[in-house]
Amino acid sequence: MSSLHGLPLPPVPRDFYQRDTVAVANDLLGCWLVRVIDGVQMAARIVETEAYCGVHDSACHAHRGLTPRTAAMFGQPGHAYVYLVYGMHWLLNIVTEPEGSPCAVLIRAVEPVLNEPAMRERRSIPGRQLCNGPGKLTRALGVDKALYSHDMTRAEQLWVCAGSHSTPIASGPRVGIDYAEHHDRDAPWRFWLEGNPWVSKAR
Repeated sequence: MSSLHGLPLPPVPRDFYQRDTVAVANDLLGCWLVRVIDGVQMAARIVETEAYCGVHDSACHAHRGLTPRTAAMFGQPGHAYVYLVYGMHWLLNIVTEPEGSPCAVLIRAVEPVLNEPAMRERRSIPGRQLCNGPGKLTRALGVDKALYSHDMTRAEQLWVCAGSHSTPIASGPRVGIDYAEHHDRDAPWRFWLEGNPWVSKAR
């Protein structure tokens, strides 16, 4: 089991993800995203998420049904759904709700808490640009297609460890979903820790 200063960093169990997607998106805030590459451990606090709520959500990839790309979303909760956007940015989502209900939470921004220098070796850029966006954090943490369908309930390579925060949670419309139907574009399913400087500059 991985640890920080002798304290264990256990992954949250599958039951954590096998719940309402909006609730999981809220509860992931403050948790730690832990990454281990070649024995090097990094961790970052999740400060921003987005909920994608299955076949009835026109902003969700599963809206068009089961495809090779979306297969992981139809599987067990707690697995990673990783996909490429603009041909260059990998995005990390975690599958939620019971198997067969294709929902997921996008990890939009994180705040470094363990081994920030290792993250900057992977993404050599100053300040909070390191990981204040979904494509930035995956580069900083070395997340790509190799982790597609990875089981994040195991303390192997990539997982979420329970955390806490004392910050109010803010919410608003999701980002980059102009293709979705009007009511889905307006759904307040983006969540972030209010005032946290590592939250993305949403557009």
